[in-house]
Amino acid sequence: MPARRKVRPAGAGAAALRAALRWWLVSLATAALLAVSLHVSGLAAPSAAFSGAPYRLSQPREIEELQWEQEFAPPQLASPRKLDGVADDAAGKRLWLPAPARRFVPCVAPSPEYRSPVVSRGYLLVHTNGGLNQMRAGISDMVAVACILNATLIIPELDKKSFWLDQSNFSDVFDEEHFINSLANDVKVEKKLPKELVKAPKSVRYFKSWSGVDYYEDEISPLWDHRQVIRAAKSDSRLANNHLPPDIQKLRCRAFFQALRFAPPIEALGKLLVERMRSFGPYIALHLRYEKDVLAFSGCTYGLSQTESEELAMIRENTTYWKVKDIDPLEQRSHGYCPLTPKEVGMFLSGLGYPSSTPVYIAAGEIYGGESHKVDLQSRFPILMNKEKLASAEELRPFSQYAAQMAALDYIVSVESDVFIPSYSGNMARAVAGHRRFLGHRKTISPDRKALVRLFDKVASGLLKEGERLSQRIIDIHQKRQGSPRKRKGPISGTKGKDRFRSEEAFYENPFPDCLCQPGSPASDDSLGSI
Repeated sequence: MPARRKVRPAGAGAAALRAALRWWLVSLATAALLAVSLHVSGLAAPSAAFSGAPYRLSQPREIEELQWEQEFAPPQLASPRKLDGVADDAAGKRLWLPAPARRFVPCVAPSPEYRSPVVSRGYLLVHTNGGLNQMRAGISDMVAVACILNATLIIPELDKKSFWLDQSNFSDVFDEEHFINSLANDVKVEKKLPKELVKAPKSVRYFKSWSGVDYYEDEISPLWDHRQVIRAAKSDSRLANNHLPPDIQKLRCRAFFQALRFAPPIEALGKLLVERMRSFGPYIALHLRYEKDVLAFSGCTYGLSQTESEELAMIRENTTYWKVKDIDPLEQRSHGYCPLTPKEVGMFLSGLGYPSSTPVYIAAGEIYGGESHKVDLQSRFPILMNKEKLASAEELRPFSQYAAQMAALDYIVSVESDVFIPSYSGNMARAVAGHRRFLGHRKTISPDRKALVRLFDKVASGLLKEGERLSQRIIDIHQKRQGSPRKRKGPISGTKGKDRFRSEEAFYENPFPDCLCQPGSPASDDSLGSI
């Protein structure tokens, strides 16, 4: 059992209540901003929700009617239970300070040799695949491919057939006009094919994964001699991470970090969620990948019941595009291939030194097993929030049926957090980590899951107790895993073929050195990124 923590003086309750009041005042102050972009809609189709009849922001309600008061304040702010607080000292401040950025800033302006698009050779159709951030990476790569091929890019089609069955269109998730206009000097982007080409024969290709410029110039470009339209059947990982021309790498960064801004309604609510989290003070965004899809895909069943384990195995077996079916969950966990459980995350945060008064935002979909699997984490960190707690049902209604749009809200709150911690290295974790590097190397703690599992197993077996010794081990392990500037990691030694490319650090996870530089260096410019 963890050692009993010291409690905050009696004034802590009043301070917490003042924080709640600040949240309410911030909500009122920012409601006008949200009203500009958000409307109330009962329509199911996303295209109707954002292009049809307007929907209204909910009318102001009495404080006692707020979800905040009904669901959050009574058990956590109004109860006699007191929370540990961070002392105003060097140790407490270090918990929130990012690693030194060494003055690195975004530098994505084209070189003097870069040329704007000339007469297009043809049209590039793109069918994206995967969840929100896999699609974002794929779209950004296809922007660069269109530039290499001197093609006109048609607004990409989002994946509607993957696990989430999300029917969102591009303009439901992203600011379409901003995307087109911000890339005007790089690639010609149009919303639709010309009518005369809609039914014309198309050259459908699965572009080779992790390809360089030569592949597209030598093998794909000649297709324009026979067809006016090329259709990319998939978009993920179609460009190499490394060894591409500097201007192509910078274009990828401009597309990913600047052009792919979220749709105005998503941006407005996302920023409002950030304001509400900040009413508590500095906060951690925790990407808790303890969701049904990732557990089924990875075969990780530690801490689950037999029934839950069998359900996940059935999902994996029935998902045809998941190739690996027979997985040893214990071996997966021992190698660090499993997401940390909510209980393990709680132990990790406590071990790092964060007190129970730390606000934690859960950036995730539905946690597998529901609240029962969050009990230990909730007991350690009672100010455990998510978008469903911070926003009313009416505010979330336009987005709640669309996984990509809900993930976009989590993305905004995560990028803007004081500390970001992913429990698993999925596409969102990589995208957020890269975006935070791009914006000034904001503090991002990457758990060493393999090392942590060994420590936590010792605790479970009684060989190690929670306390100062465990905490120091955790702190030491993660001293250099906090998002400081470093060059992107290359392939793991000894790997070959596609495994060699898979072992590389993803380009968008760490855009250094291609898109970051120090002011005064030859590559520096004044370009700034925004979410």
